[in-house]
Amino acid sequence: MKNLAIIPARGGSKRIPRKNIKEFLGKPIIAYSIEVALTSGLFDEVMVSTDDEEIASIAKQYGAKVPFMRSHKAADDFATTMDVLKEVEKDYHEKLNFVFDYICCIYPAAPLVQTVDLKKGFSLLIEKKLDTVFSIVSFGYPIWRGFRFGDSGKTQLVWEKFKNARSQDLEKVFHDAGQWYWYNPLKLGDSLFTDNSSAIILDEDKVQDIDTETDWKLAEIKYELLQSTR
Repeated sequence: MKNLAIIPARGGSKRIPRKNIKEFLGKPIIAYSIEVALTSGLFDEVMVSTDDEEIASIAKQYGAKVPFMRSHKAADDFATTMDVLKEVEKDYHEKLNFVFDYICCIYPAAPLVQTVDLKKGFSLLIEKKLDTVFSIVSFGYPIWRGFRFGDSGKTQLVWEKFKNARSQDLEKVFHDAGQWYWYNPLKLGDSLFTDNSSAIILDEDKVQDIDTETDWKLAEIKYELLQSTR
């Protein structure tokens, strides 16, 4: 089997400028995704898909390949992760005559990704013959007790039937951890989430969405805590 790691890292980050190469505890944040992919032993090739020459240079410095630059269409504000992945697959096939059996998309600003979780995800994909496997984490508070604002500006329960339910009795719900996605390219359609998908559950201390400077600081704290417990 031949496995490919794709790290999608465009240059036009809006919420945190130059986010994908911003220094995170001493080195560019993208370096963590590259290094975990390289040291995992899971991949025949680790590549970064980018439209940015500086990102490409840093990616190569840390051991990733950049065999081709991303197109303008796949790098604009409307391009999806799926657009990028499909373009990479097409470029490998048409330009290099490479076809991979399994692919893993690892986001560039995901320094909390753990090798053990990547390996668990790949094993699950193979053993269960799944289309995709990704990482998830539980919501911190039951969404069934969620509120919204009505037309009058007054609060309303989204699910009225759970008004008097105890939070500990409600079903646990999970959300995408936004770190990585294993998939079989032969089975993937227009989404990374199919009827034949499954997931690896992560602890909250392994997950941090990074959209603000506060998120960034929290991610650094979590990273250092994970390192101290090893």
